[in-house]
Amino acid sequence: MSHLTLDPTQIDRARASARRVARQVYDDMSRFTTTAVERATLRLMGVDGVDDNQVPLPNRLVSHLQAQGLLQHGAAVTVAGAMAEQGMGIQQLAQAVADGKLTLQRPKDDTAARKAAHDLAQRACERIAHHRATRDAAIAHVGEAPTPWLYLIVATGNIFEDIVQARAAAEQGADIIAVIRSTGQSLLDYVPYGATTEGFGGTYATQENFRLMRAALDEVGHKIGRYIRLTNYCSGLCMPEIAAMGAMARLDMMLNDAMYGIIFRDINMQRTFIDQFFSRMVNAYAGIIINTGEDNYLTTADAVDAAHTVLASQLINEQFAALSGLKPDQMGLGHAFEINPELENGFLWELAHAQLVRQVFPDACLKYMPPTKHMTGNIFKGHVQDALFNVASVLTQQNIHLLGMMTEAIHTPFIQDRFLAIQNAQYVFTSLRDLHAEIQFTPGGQIERRAQQVLAETADLLAQIELNGLPAAIAKGTFADISRTLTGGKGLDGVVRKAADYNNPFLALMLPQERTS
Repeated sequence: MSHLTLDPTQIDRARASARRVARQVYDDMSRFTTTAVERATLRLMGVDGVDDNQVPLPNRLVSHLQAQGLLQHGAAVTVAGAMAEQGMGIQQLAQAVADGKLTLQRPKDDTAARKAAHDLAQRACERIAHHRATRDAAIAHVGEAPTPWLYLIVATGNIFEDIVQARAAAEQGADIIAVIRSTGQSLLDYVPYGATTEGFGGTYATQENFRLMRAALDEVGHKIGRYIRLTNYCSGLCMPEIAAMGAMARLDMMLNDAMYGIIFRDINMQRTFIDQFFSRMVNAYAGIIINTGEDNYLTTADAVDAAHTVLASQLINEQFAALSGLKPDQMGLGHAFEINPELENGFLWELAHAQLVRQVFPDACLKYMPPTKHMTGNIFKGHVQDALFNVASVLTQQNIHLLGMMTEAIHTPFIQDRFLAIQNAQYVFTSLRDLHAEIQFTPGGQIERRAQQVLAETADLLAQIELNGLPAAIAKGTFADISRTLTGGKGLDGVVRKAADYNNPFLALMLPQERTS
């Protein structure tokens, strides 16, 4: 397909504004750490398990450090120093603290403690690098599907039932399995432990659940001769911890947006901006593709009127991701097919928006979401809406394609509903595989003019956000018509100002250009 004619100076202007917006937030937030970042650091270093009351040991250890006035120096160095002084392994030390048998203090030899922390972190990085190499080898051995990859959700609440459904979905043609989280987990300030069999609207994200599903997908992928990617939700109050768990379990994708939790879960803005940087750094190092959540904006705002806010947010998310070390092919920037189907020429506008995103982010691993807002329960019309979505996806060469379900407005989809969705997409993708190379957009036509309009509005919006700052823009309700404030929301009490000697060894190991530790 020929490209739309877009003004490259407008794209450059918009991207430059987004870069400065993201950098300003990063500079403001880099003076702080959070309890979740420090818990993630300890998990990467080897702390796991729960105490007698089922409280996770990373939480117990970080709460202890905070109570002792030590957390602002960084958990890694204090814990590594205590390990050397006490002659304990990290898990043994965490248990001793949880049992009240040990009170931590500043290391007696700070230089030795820093080296010990670095060595523990180095070993963790080596394990994650091994997982990344294992993924690459598996893809090279069994192969993978062409894009758009078919992304399908399982969410029974029981990880063992999820595995049954995930195997069936992969055998039916799904390329990506997303285990949606139990409702409300994003608001828990701890990570549940072990395999779980009870969840509402989803299954808890835990280290053991990650391990079980990864093993199951490896097995079925080997059987069918196609690597199956595993996705979970790296968001909420434990965003950094879930990134660490995913890296250690070889997940392939994570929903990991810079602003979603602020807007849709009312999680404190400062907490989220700090946590998203660390979590994305871990995902970058692990070779994990992140998925952003701009598609959700169109469930609360109008898909035509708010189209420019989606592109603006994508550009900001791109720049936050770059600061964390993510490469373009790890950026699953999100958008959606959400225009009212009653709108005349609505499909043209959908093509304009999808092609605009494709051209502004030519190297990104784009995530395209199906119609949900205007699904009515008429399953026959819904199936047609999904088919048009499938056409737009293959025509504009999207990468990650979330399957539309004809029963979207009725109930959580059954296995047979998912099978019909897979068949719909496979039929369209096969029939139209190379259509993009055979047709052209009309120069100056409606699709091109619409894309140019959205791009111009995006550049103007980002210039305004640059002038006033991103927190002010979010407070104004710029994205999704939802307003949040800098000091509002959940989790602000977990934000900790760094001491002058703060140290986290993962910053230098995972992001070598980071020199602010």
